[in-house]
Amino acid sequence: MEDNFDPEQIIELLENKYAEAVSGLKSALLEYCETKNPPEEIRKTKNKYCYPELVVRYNPDGPPPPLSRAFGKLSAAGKYVATITRPKLFHYYLLKQLKLLNEVYAGDLEVEVRKSATPIPFPYVWDETIGKTISAIPPAELARWFPTTALSTINDEIADGDVINPKYGRPLALFEAPRVDYSLGRLKHYSGTEPEDFQRFVLFTNYHRYVDEFCEWAKDSLSTSDKYESLVVPGNLRALAGAKNIQEVIDGATWSRHQMPAYHLTCKDKKGITLVNIGVGPSNAKTITDHIAVLRPECWIMVGHCGGLRQSQSLGDYVLAHAYLRDEHVLDDVMAPDIPIPPIAEIQVALQEAAAEVTGDRGEKLKNRLRTGTVATTDDRNWELRFAESARRFNQSRAIAVDMESATIAANGFRLRVPYGVLLCVSDKPLHGEIKLPGAANRFYERAINEHIRIGIQTLELLAEGGASRLHSRKLRAFDEPPFR
Repeated sequence: MEDNFDPEQIIELLENKYAEAVSGLKSALLEYCETKNPPEEIRKTKNKYCYPELVVRYNPDGPPPPLSRAFGKLSAAGKYVATITRPKLFHYYLLKQLKLLNEVYAGDLEVEVRKSATPIPFPYVWDETIGKTISAIPPAELARWFPTTALSTINDEIADGDVINPKYGRPLALFEAPRVDYSLGRLKHYSGTEPEDFQRFVLFTNYHRYVDEFCEWAKDSLSTSDKYESLVVPGNLRALAGAKNIQEVIDGATWSRHQMPAYHLTCKDKKGITLVNIGVGPSNAKTITDHIAVLRPECWIMVGHCGGLRQSQSLGDYVLAHAYLRDEHVLDDVMAPDIPIPPIAEIQVALQEAAAEVTGDRGEKLKNRLRTGTVATTDDRNWELRFAESARRFNQSRAIAVDMESATIAANGFRLRVPYGVLLCVSDKPLHGEIKLPGAANRFYERAINEHIRIGIQTLELLAEGGASRLHSRKLRAFDEPPFR
């Protein structure tokens, strides 16, 4: 038990307890593989190797002090609990949250690190050191003796605002350890890179041409600036700043093997940029944001293409999404379409400022190229074949653009408390007879892509330099939130 606790010491205790549990579980697996006789402790119980649990007890003399910040505050006296996985991976995040609590409540807090009652599933410790040894054993056989994944423990009940039984304590964080581990495994599978390389500022796109431009910019940055440390590409290939093989590493990326390949331009404290090519459609957008959310990024934004819905728009113009018409449906069961998705002011300002810096346009000239308004997001790529129905929706909503991902990116950011923003580029105007013909499309891509991706990069750099803590608006938080962001 720690009173007036030291956040670094708390994290060290978490790391030690987690490492001890993982090491014990790995040893037990290897022993079983060699002898086919389960270790004695596994015969007795499957719950020997459990996640560490962080417990915060808040016992003030009076009411909690009123705080205006979005997180790092305790709404009521009582016990707050969270299971923790991979503490080293989350060191920066955990340290920030604990420091915030320590600043205000230290004298009224008791902080404890203990073993939880939640066993670590054996698939989550399966790595190169044991993978070849146990790969020949059917998972069902291992599941007889070792804890395995239970979908009943992998959920978003806290984030979705479900009523949590307070018997064991209030939630300390949005996600419990099994949910986090589940998503870390999915991220590795979908992105072709390790969770450790994801940065705190995330950029989504759905065109590989944008990836090519990002890699060119990253290569120049690593060669000419000391800001960034490395570029990590799918296949876990890494090029270090100043190295001569940067292009070779980029060319060696195994992006075609992965559904949503990720590229990480890394720097100290993970203040770099992660680019993910999410592909097309709201299902992919929900999938990747569900998983990246457990890393607690500072923000995510998307740069992609859209159909312009106004006669006054031209190909290559920009649309800064200020509201979203949610006709994508993939989140309807967890977030009803009538729930408003507000714009995040800090990101809107940064996107507009970055557009001005990259294009060189200001005032009326920028206003003529960059328009704010409602973006309609659909799950039907062939919405044009239902023209009468689509036209009515666009008219009633005053939508100025249509795409397939923006509302999902924003709505899941709102749902999972990750600041969001979208800047689209008009690539066609289907309502006005300007469709994507091959020649015109190629000319558009050549002209627009470099500028567009640079705006996205510049936006994230502005946000990183300006202090990420300002991003986390109170409008993302409910009335009874976990203390951790």
